[in-house]
Amino acid sequence: MRASRVLGVAACLGCALANLAIAARDGDSATLDATAAAGAVATGNRCPGNAATFAVQGSTLCALIDAPAQAIPRQRLHGWIERSARIVADYYARFPAPLVVLRIQGTAGGGVHGGRTINDSGLVIQVSVGRDVTSAELAEDWVLVHEMVHLALPDLGRRHHWLEEGLATYVEGIARAQFGNRDIADVWAEYRRSMPLGLPHAGEGGMDETRDWGRTYWGGALYCLQSDVAIREQTGNRIGLQTALRAILRETGGYGATGDIDEVLRIGDAATGTTALQDLYRQTKAAPLAPDLELLWTRLGVPTDPKSQPFDADAPLAAIRIAITVRQSEQRTPKGF
Repeated sequence: MRASRVLGVAACLGCALANLAIAARDGDSATLDATAAAGAVATGNRCPGNAATFAVQGSTLCALIDAPAQAIPRQRLHGWIERSARIVADYYARFPAPLVVLRIQGTAGGGVHGGRTINDSGLVIQVSVGRDVTSAELAEDWVLVHEMVHLALPDLGRRHHWLEEGLATYVEGIARAQFGNRDIADVWAEYRRSMPLGLPHAGEGGMDETRDWGRTYWGGALYCLQSDVAIREQTGNRIGLQTALRAILRETGGYGATGDIDEVLRIGDAATGTTALQDLYRQTKAAPLAPDLELLWTRLGVPTDPKSQPFDADAPLAAIRIAITVRQSEQRTPKGF
């Protein structure tokens, strides 16, 4: 196995007890069998013979479902897979990998419990799904979208794991909101509630030195939000982080390759005509940076409880907040981008 990105408690055995409680968002991926997944890799451009095949914007997804036929209705799972792939493809203007195997493992109970993305002789996403999962649970699932977003960024190595996980955490909510699969207020409510978990603790160093679960996921997501806002401020809100991420995928090929973080950020900045990604990385890679989150929420017009209180339409950065999560059908791509 060249590299893997793991969700859940199994990925952070060294976390403090507080971080273990936080990890409930990521489910438990300890039951996922990487060795079995590696054996399910597609050959050439073909899916394994027993896989369901999905075509999404020129890419092929091969779904292997390890569960009794009567346990999880296949049509229900197929709809979930196709919807998740379309969400990610719409965000990136293409699906991030030409060929990927999805290994769906049935477990006791309901819900979607955790996921893992590996690159071992081919790209494989493993997800654990309860045999009693409902259509509503699959419609609200974030795990498969999170894992598919991992496919769009090169393997940057353990030192930059925070960007890999933070990016997937940030993009998942926005991509689903743009697609109409998640309420916009719910996205901002989660950001407001969870991004403080990404702030450095006393005595911690920069992002490249962190091993803390909350800082890896939510500190990385905070880096993405700050970069998104900075890009939009510097471009008159014409484009944002999404433009940078599309360029990074286009020029690197995504998770099927290894990458250098400086080159990846340079590609993203070149696409937006800014230095926002590189500037913020220089500030945060070796030194703890704790932005004033309350000021950021105020400037964006995000209330204390976005699910029950109105957004501030007159806030200085209200237009940027709206642009970040605007539906794909309402977006306009500026010429030259």
